Amino acid sequence: MEHDAWPLVLDLAGVFFFAVSGSLMAAQKNFDIVGSLFLGSLTGLGGGVIRDLVLGRFPNAFAEPVYLAPPVAAAVVVFFLLPAVVKLRRTLLLFDAAGLALFCTTGTITALTLGANPISGALLGTTTAIGGGLLRDTVANVRPQLFDRHDIYAVPALLGAGLVAFLWQVGAYTPASGGAVAVVVFALRVLSLRFRWRVPFAAVVAHREGRATPPAD
Repeated sequence: MEHDAWPLVLDLAGVFFFAVSGSLMAAQKNFDIVGSLFLGSLTGLGGGVIRDLVLGRFPNAFAEPVYLAPPVAAAVVVFFLLPAVVKLRRTLLLFDAAGLALFCTTGTITALTLGANPISGALLGTTTAIGGGLLRDTVANVRPQLFDRHDIYAVPALLGAGLVAFLWQVGAYTPASGGAVAVVVFALRVLSLRFRWRVPFAAVVAHREGRATPPAD
């Protein structure tokens, strides 16, 4: 496969994995097939659209029709294979982790290629990785994983995007190194779910007491 084709392949794979997680949530919420396609598309394409708009360019999701294929494929796969899925919640989280891992890499590279500095590139890569999941959870009316105090949803993406930006800056980024970063992010995300890792609360008192403290009137 040509070197220039790898970013597109990884980007489309990320769209597919995130779209599957969106379609699985649609099935969990008893949406119809149209709702499944919409939620899958929103999840798979939302983060990239946000990134592209911030970068001031027409979103790839609408400029390149090929980006519409993964959400359609995801909706079809979930429609036919859902009865074989025993643990829906765990499957959704695994596909979400795979999308997160790929998008924090491809999103950062896209931003850097278009002229963003390493810090901005890493932030936009993180936005690409978490944006679709945030939109999915909001539209499906569930608490976004980003705000779950028992989750470190954004941390693996931020670490992966930062590492990709560093490799790019020192001239060491290759498709292989990008793939390795994605594998590390995926593993970190899965381990965080397995062992329920979390970051400190927003306030020391809340962390010590194990609960949030309401603001004073």
